[in-house]
Amino acid sequence: MHLLPDAWTWDMWFVDDGRQFHAFYLKASRALIDPERRHLRASVGHAVSDDLRTWTELADAFVPSDGPAFDDLAIWTGSMLRGPDGDWRFFYTGCSRARPEVQRISVARSRDLVHWTRDTGAPVLEADPTWYEKLGDSTWDNETWRDPWVLRAGDEWHMLLTARARDGELRGRGVVGHAVSADLEHWDVRAPLSEPDTGFGQLEVLQLVEVEGRLVLLFSCLGAELSDARRATDDRGGVWSLPVDSPTGPFDVGRATRLTDHRWYAGRLVEDRAGRWNLMAFRNEGDDGAFVGGIGDPVPVTWDGERLVLAGYDISSGTAPHARHRLTGE
Repeated sequence: MHLLPDAWTWDMWFVDDGRQFHAFYLKASRALIDPERRHLRASVGHAVSDDLRTWTELADAFVPSDGPAFDDLAIWTGSMLRGPDGDWRFFYTGCSRARPEVQRISVARSRDLVHWTRDTGAPVLEADPTWYEKLGDSTWDNETWRDPWVLRAGDEWHMLLTARARDGELRGRGVVGHAVSADLEHWDVRAPLSEPDTGFGQLEVLQLVEVEGRLVLLFSCLGAELSDARRATDDRGGVWSLPVDSPTGPFDVGRATRLTDHRWYAGRLVEDRAGRWNLMAFRNEGDDGAFVGGIGDPVPVTWDGERLVLAGYDISSGTAPHARHRLTGE
């Protein structure tokens, strides 16, 4: 039930180059034994597919730098897009050996989605204490500033980030962080696009796309990171969705609804060749409660009134149609 037999795979993002789908995903060796150790050993794997189901593994796309640098310990989740100059850009999260609890953002470039080079002239983007919690501002164990999702809106580029507000309940400070650029090179950190105290300690792996003519914001949060008020009515984490009116907010995150429970996590919406939108997520927990770490097959999504839902998905059982997790080469 895993994409790779020798490595855990988890958070992912996708690129359609017009010929193939490219999956990029965090990965770490299963030799670590304890899957919780994977986070500080993460690099970026790469596979290609014609149908989002059968994948061929390529060489790893991106690994931590030699350092000393902000990204010399682990590479975490990001997103990719093609800029006006034709270069692919990978906006990614980095963690350092010197300050592993602090998350920062930078960019790498590629002409072919295979060979990536760090943009050494690009600034490293950090959380601005004007609006965002810094390490030591609360008992939260890290400086949350990661998972950049970059999109074009109007005349500017906008980066949405997993971030935490300076104020609010500990497990309610999760907000949609925001930065703006005119050229994909220079970024200004702005105020968050959502308010705190909506029930989430953090909004992980953000994505904003248009599905069937309507914008939707996707994010994930584990049950242990939900606020007391939200846990009192439903203590399960998972993948969440929120219909929105504008790509630049404001977002009323308190209205979000769950697509999956915690057994499927860090979901991404991907459009297949038939024009149908699907959710793809990693298998977080198996039936025994142990971490699994494998990428699932696409599950179609559709709108049910104001709510995005998965076609044929049974949250109570954790199963989905065609939920095959193929080994490479199978």
